[in-house]
Amino acid sequence: MSASNQHTTIPPGSGALFFIQTFATLGFAVLYSTLVLYATQRLGFSETQANAMMGVFGAFNYGLHLFGGYLGGRYLSNRNLFVLGMVLQVIGCYVIAETGADGLYWGLAMFLTGSGLNVTCLNMMLTQRFTPDDHRRESAFLWNYAGMNLGFFIGFSVAGYFQLAADYHSLFLFATLGNVIAIVATFACWPILADISTPLRHIKGRGFYLRMLAGLLILAMLVPVLRLLLTHADFSSHFVLLLGLLVLVLLGVMTARHQDGAERSRMLAYLILALGSLVFWSLYQLAPMGLMLFSEHNINLNLFGLQIAPQWIQNINTLVIVIGGPLMALLFKRLRERGWNIDIPSQFAASLFCMGLGMLVLPLGIHLAGADGLVAFKWIAISYVLQSLGELLISPIGYAMIGKLAPASLQGVLMGC
Repeated sequence: MSASNQHTTIPPGSGALFFIQTFATLGFAVLYSTLVLYATQRLGFSETQANAMMGVFGAFNYGLHLFGGYLGGRYLSNRNLFVLGMVLQVIGCYVIAETGADGLYWGLAMFLTGSGLNVTCLNMMLTQRFTPDDHRRESAFLWNYAGMNLGFFIGFSVAGYFQLAADYHSLFLFATLGNVIAIVATFACWPILADISTPLRHIKGRGFYLRMLAGLLILAMLVPVLRLLLTHADFSSHFVLLLGLLVLVLLGVMTARHQDGAERSRMLAYLILALGSLVFWSLYQLAPMGLMLFSEHNINLNLFGLQIAPQWIQNINTLVIVIGGPLMALLFKRLRERGWNIDIPSQFAASLFCMGLGMLVLPLGIHLAGADGLVAFKWIAISYVLQSLGELLISPIGYAMIGKLAPASLQGVLMGC
C-alpha cells in the first residue's frame, strides 16, 4: 500500500474502538452523575460526606490512569486488562445495586479499579494504530472522544430518568449493560485490537506467564486497598496530593536524565503542557460535586414546563463534544490544508481560557438571580458550553500529543498522567 493510501484510510481497529468506547463509558457516566445524589438522597450522607467520597472517587479514577498505563503492555496486554477492568465494573455495579449502603464501598472499589485502568488501555490500543508523524492520530482521538461522550449522553439521560423516579436499583443494574456490550464487542474484534509495540510483546515463554500472573495479583490487591482508601477520605486526599507530587518529581528526573537532546526537549514540553492540563481538570471535577449540588438547589430546573433532572444538565457537555468533536477534526484538517499552524500549546491555552470564562459566568448568574433566589437555567448552560469547548481543545488533543512527544517506551505511563 502506498503512503498516500495509508494516510487516507482508517487503520484497522479504529472504528471498533469508537464503538467500544461508547458503551464502555455508560457505567461510569451513571456513577459519575448520580453518586453524590444517591449518597445524599438515599443513603443519608451529608453533602460534605458525599462530596468527600466523590472527590476521592474522582481522584483515584484519574490516578489509576497512570497505573493502568504502566500495567497495560507490561504485565497484561491492553486488551486483556481492558476486559478484566470491564468485568470488575460489572460486578461493582451489581454489588452497589443489590447491597445498598452495606456494600457501597466494596462495589465502588471494584468499579473504580476497572474504570481507572481502562481509559489508558483504550487510548493505548488506539494510539498504536498510528505512527508518530501520522496526522490522522488527532482526528482519530477527536472521533474517539466523541464516542466516549455519546456514551456519557446515554448514561446521563438514563440516570436522570431513574433519579427522578428514585429507582436507583434499576439504574445501577442498567449501568452494567453498557459494560457487558463493550466486553462482547472487544471479543468480537479481538484480533485487530492486539498490542503492536509494547514491552510485553518482546517477552516469551515462562516470563510472559509470570508477568500475567503478577498483573492478575496486582488487580486483586487493588480492590481491598481502594476500599480502605474510600472509607478514609481525609487521609486519601493527602495521599493523592503526595502521590501527585512524587509523580511530578519522577517525571522531572526522567526528563533531565534523557541523553537525547531532542527527546529531552519533547519531554519538557510534555511536562509544561501536563501542568496546564492539571489546572483544567481540577476545575472540571467540580461538575459531579459542587456544580451538581448547585444545580439541584440553586438553579431553576423548570424549563418550559418540564422538570429537568440535574444529570441532564451535563448532557449539554456531551452534546457539545459529540457534535463538536467531528466538526473540530474537520475544521483543523481544512485549516491545515490552507497553511494554518494550529499547534498544541495554543489549543491548551484556549482551553484554559474557556474553562475560566465558564466559571466566571456563574457568579454573574447568581448576581442576577430571581426573587426566589434561583439562578436562570441559561447561566449554567452557558457555563457548561464553555467548559465543553475547553475540554474539546485539551483532552483528545492531549492524548494525541503523547503519541507525538513521548518516547515509545513511556507512552503507556504518560497516557495515564
